[in-house]
Amino acid sequence: MTGPSAARSAHRRAVLFPGQGSQFVGMAADLVESYPVARELFDVAGDRMGEDLADICASGPRERLNSTEFSQPAIFVASMAVIQILEQSGGSHLLRAQATAGLSLGEYSALVFAGSIRFEDALEIVIARAKAMQRACDRVEGTMTSILGLELDQVREAVQDAQAEGVVAIANVNATTQIVISGEVEAVRKAADAASEMGARRIVELEVAGAYHSPLMATATEELAPLLQELEIQPPELHFYPNVLGQQITDPSRIRECLLQQIESPVLWEPTLRALVRDGLDEVIEPGPGQVVAGLLRQVDRSIPTHSLLARESIEEILEGTVT
Repeated sequence: MTGPSAARSAHRRAVLFPGQGSQFVGMAADLVESYPVARELFDVAGDRMGEDLADICASGPRERLNSTEFSQPAIFVASMAVIQILEQSGGSHLLRAQATAGLSLGEYSALVFAGSIRFEDALEIVIARAKAMQRACDRVEGTMTSILGLELDQVREAVQDAQAEGVVAIANVNATTQIVISGEVEAVRKAADAASEMGARRIVELEVAGAYHSPLMATATEELAPLLQELEIQPPELHFYPNVLGQQITDPSRIRECLLQQIESPVLWEPTLRALVRDGLDEVIEPGPGQVVAGLLRQVDRSIPTHSLLARESIEEILEGTVT
């Protein structure tokens, strides 16, 4: 699998990739059935994992697909399948982009798309990352909660007040007033209670296996460090915005550091989107399951069109459309 051509940088389009949580039973089933390249990618991943990943995506059960061990490779492969289908079906013009980024796990898809990492190498890291994070989840009971209606500084205050109860940290800055916290169960609940007292509009405990993007993922960082040290990374062929910075970087050694840091660090998605908009973004392609990227972009700039692509129908529609 190759990265983008140099010509892509002439377009003010971004290709933004979803992360864990966007999976659903049935995802990519029609792609595997209709496009040989999709079947090939899922078979490669399944062989590496010793599992029928395409069948897990198509049929579940839901609990198995939602486990970190399977959801991360499934989302990565589904996103890459959409890219390859577009490339092979006359849609390469849709992938001429100025920039790319991805929500947490989606960074690996973005780096493959940018020609920075080979698909096979990224797949190996994603599989290892998923297993390491699952083990971290199994070691310590953790949770995540989304807080809506408060600014980041207010949520930080709630988190600081709760840290005497245990580990709790900011995990995702999804929008100006949509912040996710992560950590040990009682500490997260105490922070959520404090946020409620501050006037949070809504508080939602997420259905997750553990406390992602928090210090409770430290063992996953330790496990992944030697693998990332050996990972071959090239300078990206278009603008790449890592989660931990929310701004463009090009140096492979810095990219490697960010990939390691992002396991425990907050996902600065709203700052990333704002940086993209400042840099001239005027259209987004979202390859993969769900429409999370599209939804969060609307909270930053509703005028930017976003094309969420996974179902065969959505791919055929955009291939037959007028996007250039």
